[in-house]
Amino acid sequence: MNFIVQEVTMKYLMPFIVFLICIKPLHVGAEEIIKKGETLNLERCIEIALKMQPTLAAAVNTVIINESRVGQAKSNYYPQVNWSSSYSRISPASGGSSRSSSIPGVSIRSSGDSFDEYSTGFNLSQLIFDFGKTPTEVKIQGLNLDSSRLDLRNTTDQIILAVKQAYYGVVQAKYNVIVAEDTVKQTQQHLEQAKGFYEVGTKPKFDVTKAEVDLSTAKLNLIKNKNAFKVSIVNLNNAMGVPDAPEYTLDEKMNFEKYEITLEEAMTKAYENRPDLKSIVSQRLAAERSIDLAKTGYYPVLNGNAGYTWSGEEFPLDHGWNVGATLSFPLFSGFLTKYQVEEAKANLNVIKANEESLKQMIFLEVQEAYLTLRAAEEAIPTAKLGVEQAQENLDIANGRYSAGVGNPIEVTDAEVGIANARTYYIQSLYADKVAQASLEKAMGMK
Repeated sequence: MNFIVQEVTMKYLMPFIVFLICIKPLHVGAEEIIKKGETLNLERCIEIALKMQPTLAAAVNTVIINESRVGQAKSNYYPQVNWSSSYSRISPASGGSSRSSSIPGVSIRSSGDSFDEYSTGFNLSQLIFDFGKTPTEVKIQGLNLDSSRLDLRNTTDQIILAVKQAYYGVVQAKYNVIVAEDTVKQTQQHLEQAKGFYEVGTKPKFDVTKAEVDLSTAKLNLIKNKNAFKVSIVNLNNAMGVPDAPEYTLDEKMNFEKYEITLEEAMTKAYENRPDLKSIVSQRLAAERSIDLAKTGYYPVLNGNAGYTWSGEEFPLDHGWNVGATLSFPLFSGFLTKYQVEEAKANLNVIKANEESLKQMIFLEVQEAYLTLRAAEEAIPTAKLGVEQAQENLDIANGRYSAGVGNPIEVTDAEVGIANARTYYIQSLYADKVAQASLEKAMGMK
């Protein structure tokens, strides 16, 4: 079996991802993304996932939500203008007798008469100074926005890793099917050979029966591997976000190439690049600012206001204006600010603990991925040599049996040996590719 090296270089920029998600119509189906019979390579599978995965769409919209919250926080910098208009029909309580005006053309309403009241006007208010509350709130929302963007990148990295794992899982399953098919062919040939020897009387019936049992076992193993291949396709479709994808073929290329990096370099890259670590750092900075924000509850707020109104019982209405400023100072709020400050401090401690826990998890994740990669790289040459030796052993066993000096047990053992060796070689290649992908994810690299 020949395997061809394929290195896939991924450079997906975050704005491009946001663009893909935002322009994708909600009704787009899998058949519009993947053409029936299309050949997909790893890069194409990742491209499809970044268009179709709903988890990525959720992360993108979380970024949009946080962008809106930054704008909401900044709204306090701008004047607030309101317009109001009202109409009332008023019937006051009767308190005296009605009377008429002594002036011609002028009527005086009695105290019990109903009357109309109209009012309309504009009001403008402007925050003048709030002891840093608004700037702090804007900064906090900006840090939360940074965190959500990094979470988006982390989600992207997780999707890419899942697609790589599923993709190589399909390739592994497909090659396992090929190995199982070859085993069936070998046992079928051995059965025909045993029947021929039995018919001419040079081999006993046991050889034929043994070959028939081996063939049945090989067929059952082929059925199992074909089903595993179908399951791996389902997993890849799910990783790409297209569970109802039409039939397609994969560019099945998987081979070994040593990944040159030291553990120290991998650890350094992880602490520099991991988006989830950068995200929690932004959360910590926001939590630190939240303490300052909570403390502003102790301070006064100065607002300016102005208004212009029209009011009266009939048109044209009388009009007037007002300009002023309001200073409000919180004297007592039931210890609300005190508890808000305590909550903010406790929340900061929680985030600090989570940050340290994440650093430890990253350390463990990088170590595991690195050691797994190195173990896979060391196993591949041995596994390849094992295939060559098993093939040689099978050739010898078949030759001995054909010459009449061997026995079916030798052939069966050799057939099992070559199947196991090829399967282990494929598994080693798969482990190497997945370990590379896992290490790149652990280092925060695309």
